[in-house]
Amino acid sequence: MPEASLVTAENPLIVEVVSDFVCPWCWIGKRGLDALAREMPVSRHWRPYYLNPDLPPEGADRKTLMMQKFGPDGLPKAVAEALQSAADAVGIALNLDRIERVPHTGNAHRLNRWAAGQGVGEAVSEGLFKAYFQDGLDIGEAAVLLDLGEAAGMDRDVLAELLNSDADMDIVDRQAAEARDLGISGVPTYLIDRRGMVVGAQGVDALRGAVRKIRTV
Repeated sequence: MPEASLVTAENPLIVEVVSDFVCPWCWIGKRGLDALAREMPVSRHWRPYYLNPDLPPEGADRKTLMMQKFGPDGLPKAVAEALQSAADAVGIALNLDRIERVPHTGNAHRLNRWAAGQGVGEAVSEGLFKAYFQDGLDIGEAAVLLDLGEAAGMDRDVLAELLNSDADMDIVDRQAAEARDLGISGVPTYLIDRRGMVVGAQGVDALRGAVRKIRTV
């Protein structure tokens, strides 16, 4: 059965994207999901995940964090080359050398949650990835988040007030914890119709195959 007949506008594919905005593979994997969404109706729901759950609110120096994770040489050359190759293959400008700090992403997830409620979640999610991985901006800083939200059409003054509060932080933290409770230990992870799970930065072919299996069971 052709994939297009499995999903309709009245019965779109529900994809919960468990992701973190400091995960390069999440941005790379987004390209596969973007391609799938051009082929069939997809209702995409972003779900927060903390790749670095123990980070303090102010974040951490990236070089120091990489040394803590991978040893004195930081991110292994082979890993960096694999990332760069995968990014090049999907047309992403990945500039890891520009990144100075790894932020706590609670506020970035809050912004994306509010953006989704206003119908601009995809624009903001793309903006967050681009700001961090292409431009080397600290997406933990309120000014950066305000610029991204405003660029997507959100009200800057309202966002400033929200970011200055703890609005929805409990929801973001709870959802991030729920992801780990589901056994998710790496991102991106896609929960499809709550009936199937696809793990990793998969291309459109793999996602299409997963849809076929899930929607024909």
